[in-house]
Amino acid sequence: MKIPPGCKAILIGLAAGFFLAGSLAAKEKEITPATSTTEKQVPQLLLANVWNPSIDPTGWWVSEKYDGLRAYWDGQKLWSRKGNLIHAPDYFLAELPRDIALDGELWIGHGKFEETISMVHSETPDDRWKLVHYMVFDAPQAKGNFEQRMQFLRATVSEGNRFVRVVAQERCQGAAQLLAERDRVVREGGEGLMLRQPESAYEVGRSSTLLKVKPYDDAEATIIAHESGKGKFAGKLGSLRVRTDDGREFSVGSGLTDAERESPPPVGTVITYRFQGLTAKGLPRSLPICACVGIECAKRATKKISILLITGSPRRSAEKMGARVPENIANRARRINLETCGSCFPPLLQ
Repeated sequence: MKIPPGCKAILIGLAAGFFLAGSLAAKEKEITPATSTTEKQVPQLLLANVWNPSIDPTGWWVSEKYDGLRAYWDGQKLWSRKGNLIHAPDYFLAELPRDIALDGELWIGHGKFEETISMVHSETPDDRWKLVHYMVFDAPQAKGNFEQRMQFLRATVSEGNRFVRVVAQERCQGAAQLLAERDRVVREGGEGLMLRQPESAYEVGRSSTLLKVKPYDDAEATIIAHESGKGKFAGKLGSLRVRTDDGREFSVGSGLTDAERESPPPVGTVITYRFQGLTAKGLPRSLPICACVGIECAKRATKKISILLITGSPRRSAEKMGARVPENIANRARRINLETCGSCFPPLLQ
């Protein structure tokens, strides 16, 4: 078939156009960088409940509750409880067993929680990792009950390790011994103890087989509203209206810094609040009085705020909760300003 000269020109032009477009598309595909994605893998962890005196701890396993950062080793990489990749140096990871899952706590020492958080959140590991220990307390995927998993851990993790260690477990002799040991740990700057039920399985989620023993209670809640302040806080944030995971709502007004009252944390932020006991309605007891620190902690920088609710005298309540209150602090003081939260209030900001 003979193609008219005019049509031939049109066809040649179209062909050239398609060729040019295809070439440009191919070139663009070659030079366009791949979109980077942040690794995230939320581990399925066993979570603790709070021990109460109605539970006889005799025969349970007791260990120290380390005030560090929960970390899960999946056999290849290290993850935070929220599923963020932890960028540990190679020399640290070299002590972790390949293809074996571990559950533990990254811990530098008593009163070093803020330093731990700051270090772990960095994507470029530095020399501070040489001070870190990975305190391993379970092997989630190992067969058997708790005692069998601990035996597996002791056979898997070398005692000669510099960074990775198995947490020591001892049999509890009763409530009196448990409380005495808790108080000893708190006096030394620790947070408290953990209780583990004998022959228990590794259960994903909140479990009554793992209990925390501390001189105070803490929990998490999500900010749902900002409440205006009155009096000296007029024109600023008065309190945070929060909601717990089980739907309880209440206000938290203590523990906030002046900067936070001027520029409140946004709705949706998760806070950690601390308290002594609950009312009959399941709410933190009233008359919250702040025993705050005078510095911004690393956890505030990540928009997770630790707030302390205590009742009664500030000095008496703070000392009961493990704080060493300077003698020059008046008993009726509403705010206790300290230069460092790590040494005077070691458990305050976890």
